[in-house]
Amino acid sequence: MSARDTHADLLPGDPGPPKAQRLAGKVAIVTGAGSRPAGPDGPVVGNGRATAITLAREGAKVVLLDERRQWAEWTLDLIERDGGEAILVETNVADPESCRQAVERAVEAFGGLNVLINNVGVTGPPGTAIEVDPDAFDRAMRVNVTSMVLMAKYALPPMIEAGGGAIVNISSVSGLLGGHPSLLYPTSKTAVIGLTRSMAAHHALQGIRVNCICPGTVYTPMVASRGMTPELREARRMGTLLQVEGTPWDVAQAAAFLVSDAARWITGIALPVDAGATAARLQALSPRSDGGVDTSSSGGES
Repeated sequence: MSARDTHADLLPGDPGPPKAQRLAGKVAIVTGAGSRPAGPDGPVVGNGRATAITLAREGAKVVLLDERRQWAEWTLDLIERDGGEAILVETNVADPESCRQAVERAVEAFGGLNVLINNVGVTGPPGTAIEVDPDAFDRAMRVNVTSMVLMAKYALPPMIEAGGGAIVNISSVSGLLGGHPSLLYPTSKTAVIGLTRSMAAHHALQGIRVNCICPGTVYTPMVASRGMTPELREARRMGTLLQVEGTPWDVAQAAAFLVSDAARWITGIALPVDAGATAARLQALSPRSDGGVDTSSSGGES
């Protein structure tokens, strides 16, 4: 039985192994490589797990970082069942020493470092500027933003020593658009975009490419764990141009492309992976300027 057959029922939406291995010989760190439990009927694969599996299938040796070891153990098992190579390092990415030790372990295990995926993120405290708890706001900013700085601080030297590499930071469409009910989450995700552009400028001549991905309404364990109703899930799907629900595998495929040599001339971008949600606004039918009826998804003039 092939790995694809083995995993088909376990990992819905899994595209299976690629035809070519674009990352053969590379070493990659993925933070938040586990997936939180989302209940018996919820999704089992988050962005970190899907990305780690995908990079391993592309030929990379993957270092799985997660503060909750048990969440990442299944990721490790899936990679090894696929015939890939990975190690798991229990890491608190908000702690400088923990980040330093994780990078050190990666280099000791595999001889170098070429790729960093900064995936860890939390929803954070609710509330507007009036309502939010300032201490909780600071803690969440440290997880969502400072952790990416800390991981880059220790990952960049061995990447530069190896002759270059690629970093992908996971942001969100909430970093591109307003309208989120809380202040913390979109603020932190906008900061990730600025961080990405700054790092891209700082390290380009050292052979480092830095990009970020802005996922849209992807159905992940984190989303499911917040009490997602079927009605809201359907509304999220219908609110995109493609009207197709996103999965973590969509994010993973984008990450694999951005860290591969196929993206060698791409740095400093914020790539929406969102079924067109940030490209245009869906509207009801509206009159065209010539008096006809516009039936396109964008709805014409507003």
